[in-house]
Amino acid sequence: MKRCQIKDLKLNEVNKLAGYIENLRNKKTMCFIVLRDVSGKLQITIEKEKHPEFNELLDKLTIDSVIEVEGKVMESEYVKLNHMEMYPDKLEILSIAEPSPIVAPKGEETNIDLRLDYRWIDLRTDKNTLMFKVQSYFINSCREFLNKRDFIEIHTPKLIGAESESGAGVFKVDYFDRNAYLAQSPQFYKQMAMAAGFERIYESGPVFRAEKFASRKHATEFTGFDLEFSYIESYKDVMHLEEEMLTYALKAVKEKYGEEIKKVYDIEVVVPTLPFPVIDLHDLYAELEKRYGYKVSEEEKGDLTTEGERLCQKFSLEAYGHEFLFVTGYSKENRAFYHMRDEHGVPCGYDLIWKGCEITTGAQREHRYEILKAQAAEKGLDEDVKFYLDFFKYGCPPHGGFGIGVDRITMLLFNEGIKESMFIFRGPDRLNP
Repeated sequence: MKRCQIKDLKLNEVNKLAGYIENLRNKKTMCFIVLRDVSGKLQITIEKEKHPEFNELLDKLTIDSVIEVEGKVMESEYVKLNHMEMYPDKLEILSIAEPSPIVAPKGEETNIDLRLDYRWIDLRTDKNTLMFKVQSYFINSCREFLNKRDFIEIHTPKLIGAESESGAGVFKVDYFDRNAYLAQSPQFYKQMAMAAGFERIYESGPVFRAEKFASRKHATEFTGFDLEFSYIESYKDVMHLEEEMLTYALKAVKEKYGEEIKKVYDIEVVVPTLPFPVIDLHDLYAELEKRYGYKVSEEEKGDLTTEGERLCQKFSLEAYGHEFLFVTGYSKENRAFYHMRDEHGVPCGYDLIWKGCEITTGAQREHRYEILKAQAAEKGLDEDVKFYLDFFKYGCPPHGGFGIGVDRITMLLFNEGIKESMFIFRGPDRLNP
């Protein structure tokens, strides 16, 4: 008989199941097991008199051991767990588990760093299983949204021959007889796709940042979801696409997992309304000072400070009744050289803030070769990015795009830290497991 998942079992029929032992009560005449697989849980009830051949096996079982069982699944009003139970006729031990090294004393929570040392065990919880199901479904929904609009998924290299973007915070690696670098983003190659005439592309893949940090939202390696598209009229087209995509994906998540998220995390998934509110950075600082007494120096007003970003959550809810907030009007000193600038020299781009945390930087890109070359030279990068500038010498349409941190989206959706929101966390002091 072929094994099925618990969610697919057939009542009043013989089923073959396999999974972890979540709970075990091995009594004199009865043994009760809560079996867990990725799809759900089921009580396994064993009457020892009927199956004396199981006794030796049952005495070996431990929490988190992996077993395979085969038997009839019946409804039962006495069983709290889904009102179902299996009476197995066959039992096989697939793996015996040693005592967990991350079990904390009752009422206490295990230290996060110890849990990360044994991340594969830490992930065996309802909360974590649900988190990564939702993360997968969110990204799939973004893909679905874009595929309906004729976007092409591409996969860009992560080993590159020159320091990307600003040249800061890159990992240098040995590459045969020369240096290579881990890509900070797929930005240059997304734009190469525009120069190739692909018009609409997206990518989900790893991003590397060699920056030391001590915050709940940073990592040295994370997953980015990036897109770029051509023939836009302004960066507002980019903002509009992003707000539509996020609304589509969050609506899909709420419809499929909203009730489960509420039950397991006690969090209500909010589907945002369209359009998202937009505010200029200088106007935002004026509002933060007027409402909350938050002041910044003139030198700081070209970028959004960490505290200003945090206050955006309160401000956006109070002013607009909205969790999301587009912030525009950053200074050219605080934006990448490839952002197009308007007639006043202001970059044509934005950040998107969600729940007081930046999740996106987006912009219209400068596609005109001579202007782009001058802006790179202005930041002292003209030689470093020569290969990139070549993309624009032979014709390139106007275009723009953005990148979203998948792990930050997960973190904010579930109100967790970045370490808990990544399958495997990477930081300045962590390279294992």
